[in-house]
Amino acid sequence: MIKGLPKITFLFLLSGILSCGNSRKENNTESQTLSSEKEQTENTEITIGANKTQAYLPLIKDKRIGLIGNQTSIIKTEKGDYIHLVDSLLKHDIQITKVFAPEHGFRGTADAGEVVKDGTDTKTGLPVVSLYGENKKPSAEVLEDVDILIFDIQDVGARFYTYISTLHYIMEACAENNIPLLVLDRPNPNGSYIDGPILEKEHKSFVGMHPIPVVHGMTIGEYAQMINGENWLGNGSKCKLQVIKMENYDHSMAYSLPVKPSPNLPNDKSINLYPSLCFFEGTNVNAGRGTSKQFQVFGSPFLDNEYYSYSYTPQPMDGAQNPKHKGTECYGKDLSKSPELNSINLEWLIEAYNHTSSKDEFFNQFFTKLAGTEKLQQQIEEGLSAEEIKKTWQTGLEEYREMRKKYLLYK
Repeated sequence: MIKGLPKITFLFLLSGILSCGNSRKENNTESQTLSSEKEQTENTEITIGANKTQAYLPLIKDKRIGLIGNQTSIIKTEKGDYIHLVDSLLKHDIQITKVFAPEHGFRGTADAGEVVKDGTDTKTGLPVVSLYGENKKPSAEVLEDVDILIFDIQDVGARFYTYISTLHYIMEACAENNIPLLVLDRPNPNGSYIDGPILEKEHKSFVGMHPIPVVHGMTIGEYAQMINGENWLGNGSKCKLQVIKMENYDHSMAYSLPVKPSPNLPNDKSINLYPSLCFFEGTNVNAGRGTSKQFQVFGSPFLDNEYYSYSYTPQPMDGAQNPKHKGTECYGKDLSKSPELNSINLEWLIEAYNHTSSKDEFFNQFFTKLAGTEKLQQQIEEGLSAEEIKKTWQTGLEEYREMRKKYLLYK
C-alpha cells in the first residue's frame, strides 16, 4: 500500500494461528479489529521472503536446520490463512534440529525483559534454545547438529527493539562456527523514515548495539547486510549471509503486520508510536503497559493532573505482569487517535518533563541506553525545544543515510 492511503487495520491472528496466548478485548476497536477483503488484498501485494519457498527450499534440503523465529514467523497459504514457518518446513520434510527463541519467547508471550528459558515447544516437540537472558549467542556446542541457520523474525525498525541485537549475535555465531545464515526478509512497518540520535559506542547495550539512529529505515535483510558490510561482528569476521528478498515491496509502503510482533505492540498505532514513546521507558512515566493501549498512551502519578486531563490505572495483564505504577492512577495523554507519525515526536517527552512534580527523579539510567547518548537528556534538562534538539541530529543522520545506501535491497 502506498503511503498516504488508508492504512490496513491490525489482524489478530496470534492465538488462532499459533495455538498460544489468550485473546484480548481491546478498547480501540477501529484500529484493532479484523476487517475487509481490502486488508487481504493490500497485504498480499507484497510477497515476503518466507513465502518464497521455491527460492529457499533447495538451499536447505537434506540439511539440519536451526530456526530463529517466534510468533511472527508465519506464511500465508493459498487459501488465505496462515501457517507457522516451522510447520511449513516440517510439511516439506525439512529436518529442524532446534529452534531459537528471542526476547518474548518462541511463542511471543513473555514480558519485556523477562528471562526466556530453554525448553520444548509444546506444539512440535522441538527443543527450544533461549537467546534472551544470560546466553544471547548460541554456543559451538549448541550448534554442533546444525548445518544452516534460518532467521525469520518481524522487526519494527527501531534501534532499541531487540530482535536486531539477536540478529547480530546469530551472525557472530555463524561467522565463528562457519555456518551459513539464511534471512527471510519482511517489511519494516516504520521503514519510510529515518530519525533520532546516532548511538555512541560508549553506550552500546542490548537495546542498541550499532552506530545507527533510533529509526533505521531498513528491513531485517538489509540490516543484516549492513552488519556484515560495516564489520560490526568484530575481528574482521563475516557471516555467510544470504537474504531471500521480498517481491513488490518498497520503503514508502505502509504495512500492517498479520500478528503482533511482541505482547505490548498490539496494533498499527502502537507500532507507529513506539519509536517516540519508548523513550518513556527510561523515565518514571508509564507508556501504556498494563492497559489495553500499550504504547498509545503515557502517564504518571507525578505528572500535573491540572495540566493533563486524561488518566488511567495500569493493571497486571499478559505481557505486563508488573507494569510501572501498577494500581496507581496516572495522568497523561491518550494518543490512540493521533495522526500517523513520519518522524520521532519529542514534544510529548519534553512536555512531560516540564510538567513533572520532581525533575530530578524524571530520568533513570536506562534513558541513556535507549537514546544511545547522554546529550538528549542534557538537552531536555537545558530547556531546548524539539526543533533545536533535532537540528543536532542532522549531520549524523546524513552520514548514516550515505552508509545505508550500500545495503538497500529495495527502493
